Amino acid sequence: MADFKLTATPRNEFGKGASRRLRRDDKTPAVIYGHGTDPVHVSLPGKETFLLLRQSNVLLTITIEGEKKSITVLPKQVQRDPITSFLKHIDLLIVKKGEKVSVEVPLTVVGEAERGALVNIDLTSLLVLAPATSIPNEIEISIEGFVVGDQILAGDVQLPEGVVSEQDPEAMVLNVAPMPTAEPEPTEDEEVESDEDSEDDEEDE
Repeated sequence: MADFKLTATPRNEFGKGASRRLRRDDKTPAVIYGHGTDPVHVSLPGKETFLLLRQSNVLLTITIEGEKKSITVLPKQVQRDPITSFLKHIDLLIVKKGEKVSVEVPLTVVGEAERGALVNIDLTSLLVLAPATSIPNEIEISIEGFVVGDQILAGDVQLPEGVVSEQDPEAMVLNVAPMPTAEPEPTEDEEVESDEDSEDDEEDE
């Protein structure tokens, strides 16, 4: 996976008021942590970071102003405004080449099941252990030619080399079921018979 570069500014003010001021200036508060280091509080360019984080598990190379050495990080927790989806705060985990991290990778369904079938999707992402510097952007699962009764469990998903599932192997990913059909309209004979039954019931009373 590709990594993207951002320049971060150290920040010394904390709290909701300070965070609001940063966001008004189109900056996003963040904290960098991991590998036994002390947490580093920074601000990131708001628009640029927002666009990069549209991609899941994006790898970022952060250069902090005043520091010569850059840091490779992975967004672990992203807080967004529930209405606008704008970034409110980001937790960034320091990662290094050769180590593995636990992440959720989106599942993408390709192909078509038999005509008239309904594909029920239970899982839209899979929890995996993947190399920190080569996390897949997505995992494809094919339903081409599937018929009613077919299913895919987490343990059936084919994973890229070096990636290991941490999901319960018996967890249902998707299944193919018959398409529900509307109840048929009653015929004239059935309506007449129903009316007669109603009249009989009234006479019995």
